[in-house]
Amino acid sequence: KGDILLGISTSGNSKNVVKAIESAKKMGIKIIALTGNGGGKIATLLDEDDIHLCAPSTRTARIQETHLVLLHALCDGVDHLLLD
Repeated sequence: KGDILLGISTSGNSKNVVKAIESAKKMGIKIIALTGNGGGKIATLLDEDDIHLCAPSTRTARIQETHLVLLHALCDGVDHLLLD
């Protein structure tokens, strides 16, 4: 209870990430998904309790750069929650 799965897929269609999300949903685990290219299959698996951060690009390099910035922001937020 209280677990979160962070799924990262440039295309939104990575089979291993899709399967992980499907399994997590069955266990009632909330999802934070980082995708690009419209979100792909992953976008269809998420609901209002999940967080979907989709980079608005079809270019792999641009999507991954966006994911890197988002991951740094998430880590900074966790640091503040745990250390402040």
